[in-house]
Amino acid sequence: MTNFYETVLTVLKSDERFVAEDGTFLRNAVYEAAMKMDENLIQILLTNDETRTRFFAEVNGVKVFDKIGFAWVVNNRQFLPDSYTRFKNKIGLADETGALISASGKVELVFPYKDCVLEGGQTKNEQGRDEVFYNESLVPGEVDRLLMPKVLGGAKRYTADGIEDTLEFRDNDNLIIRGNNLLALSSLLKVFEGRVKCIYIDPPYYFNVKKDEDTFAYNSNFKLSSWLVFMKNRLEIARRLLSNDGALFVQISDDGVGELHCLLKDIFGVENFINKITVKTKSPSGFASVNPGVFETAEYILGFAKSKRAWKYNPQYVESGYDANYKSVVVNKEAPASEWIIRDIIDVLAEEHGYNDAKAMRDELGKPVVDEMVAQFAFEHADCVFQSVAIGNNAGQAVVEARDQSKKKPERILTVEREGQYTVYVHKGREIAFYSKKLHEVDGELVPSMQVSNIWTDTPYEGIAREGGVTLKGGKKPEKLIRRILEMASNPGDIVLDYHLGSGTTCAVAHKIGRRYIGVEQLEYGDDDSTVRLESVIKGDSTGVSKAVKWQGGGSFVYCELAKLNQTIVEEIEAATDDADLSDIYGRMVKSGFISYKVNPADIDAAADDYAALSLDDKKRFLMEILDKNLLYVNYCDIDDAEFGISDEDKAFTRSFYREG
Repeated sequence: MTNFYETVLTVLKSDERFVAEDGTFLRNAVYEAAMKMDENLIQILLTNDETRTRFFAEVNGVKVFDKIGFAWVVNNRQFLPDSYTRFKNKIGLADETGALISASGKVELVFPYKDCVLEGGQTKNEQGRDEVFYNESLVPGEVDRLLMPKVLGGAKRYTADGIEDTLEFRDNDNLIIRGNNLLALSSLLKVFEGRVKCIYIDPPYYFNVKKDEDTFAYNSNFKLSSWLVFMKNRLEIARRLLSNDGALFVQISDDGVGELHCLLKDIFGVENFINKITVKTKSPSGFASVNPGVFETAEYILGFAKSKRAWKYNPQYVESGYDANYKSVVVNKEAPASEWIIRDIIDVLAEEHGYNDAKAMRDELGKPVVDEMVAQFAFEHADCVFQSVAIGNNAGQAVVEARDQSKKKPERILTVEREGQYTVYVHKGREIAFYSKKLHEVDGELVPSMQVSNIWTDTPYEGIAREGGVTLKGGKKPEKLIRRILEMASNPGDIVLDYHLGSGTTCAVAHKIGRRYIGVEQLEYGDDDSTVRLESVIKGDSTGVSKAVKWQGGGSFVYCELAKLNQTIVEEIEAATDDADLSDIYGRMVKSGFISYKVNPADIDAAADDYAALSLDDKKRFLMEILDKNLLYVNYCDIDDAEFGISDEDKAFTRSFYREG
């Protein structure tokens, strides 16, 4: 006779949503569907006699689904669909009722994991995994320990003179940290909470389907629920790091932008939304698109202030070309305003070039040439060239009164002096707006310009492969784009942060434009690493925004790493190629005592045959699960514990960093 639990499993596996590509049964997906009273789940349970009888009660002719009873069966220790899960329960990863700890009421599973902490390692070995939960869902006390400040080791100072070991972290130092960004952010709180002016991040994107654009060196194809937890954990700490007048900017693609926007509103508050900027990243290729006929050529930057009342926007400008509305000129600007003589620019030019009138000049030279002459004249005489602008009733009492008076005396130009503001000149009931106010520095040159909108098409991605000597394509952003964000939301000397640093664009730009910076990155990119790029910046890198900001080189930064403990074992497990390697790793794990308190080593020994029957991948999964995830890195409070072997040099630097040296 077929076991009832096997019957339930067979029925549930008929729904492809509940089975992973490798055949693994997705218990949590079933549990979540049951809690939502999913129509398709209920339908397949009704089609089988046994499941219909067990999980449905008839009330007045209507079948009522017992979702609590169903959930109990799904989470019961007898309902174990594979050898790995059976083994996991045998060695103690279940509570006193027999339910899996990861599905028990002691751990919140809504969001489904919104109240959990996702350590989210980002090494290359994780590429292609459906979920990137390196840590288990931890109870509050464990989370506190996981997020304690960590020991910092291997500190080096990079200057124009070279690289040297350092025992000191100064308050004005720039900083690059290698290690898990969640734990690095939590460590930064002790020193930098409330001090960061601007945060820009270009995180691993959530993709609904696998795309060619998914070219990060680590796994960016998260499940949506995991990705939201990954983002939420880090954004909550990021907000604490921001100063009251600080702001955060997150770049994201089409997939996930809606969910991320909702998450940011929840964390920062709807009232602190700054803007959603659309950035052109490529031109339509003419080839296939995910949405036929609609080519995806843009990404988005979501901006939120910690307090929009306190946040101040620094205006940014984009070249606009000559505005033909500026067609008048004051030919005697040195005289008092009441005596100014106003003429059309084109008439002045015709006279200067010996033509009888403007028409004769246009007929001989052609309109394009004359238009260029007018534009050049306006640029060269910007303090005298103007256009007339309407004056509204809300312009201020003195200005409105001058407007009304000038309508009665059109031959006169009235002047309104305003304390702390520019002088207003009124002619024929309209304000004289000089062209000089349209000239701003853009990319190092004074040009006619206008304030940027929330659609950016002038920060080209083409050609950025050479910026900073970094050849990475996936995820790399133009220095011009980052410069605009940093200048828009910070000032020289302010601290900026990027905790998804990648190839180092944010810190490279911050260095060139005089901001202090903190960068966090877990991966090592070899020749394309952020440290290599920043070395080049110090030596006078001439690419990217260097010419526009007149960068000549100089400055310094400090590099350090989170001191590894169990993270070293994580990396060894990932690299293991056979049972002998794993056996050696397990022996050292047990001897060190750095395994989860939920597991009794004696139970593992008793289940040796079950362990031996597991595949190499499942053995790796098991060893990863029993590691004490609170000990991936060494906590600062344990710095003097001899068992952790922290060197005197690392102790000195760490204490200096935390201001306790």
